[in-house]
Amino acid sequence: MTSPAFENIVEDFEFLDDWEDRYRYVIDLGKAIEPLDAALKVPATKVNGCASQVWLHPVIKDGIFRFDGESDAMIVQGLIAVLQRLYNGLPVADVAGVDARAEFERLGMNDHLSAQRSNGLRSMIERIRSVGANA
Repeated sequence: MTSPAFENIVEDFEFLDDWEDRYRYVIDLGKAIEPLDAALKVPATKVNGCASQVWLHPVIKDGIFRFDGESDAMIVQGLIAVLQRLYNGLPVADVAGVDARAEFERLGMNDHLSAQRSNGLRSMIERIRSVGANA
């Protein structure tokens, strides 16, 4: 139940043997996303539980989920980009059913993120899932 955009990341990761190359790839994904409008960086969009500053702004239009986001940490910005490829474009009813942890395991990332980054990723996923569950 993943998007072609996320599957592209999975395929790209298969070609990158070195974890430094994979981290650079994720950081480059983060650099490519549009910054969040400053007016959206408010307490309601801030994700608690992250070591860095993270804001996620969900949008549901015609039953389709997407979100924009930003972080002040490069690797977390990249994780936001990966999450966008995993969730954006899904019917909102499907958002809560995505097993993001399993999808990140396919990338091998669960074992290569620090405890703080893992907690932050979990907080971002919980925020996304809660929007999907409450829509």
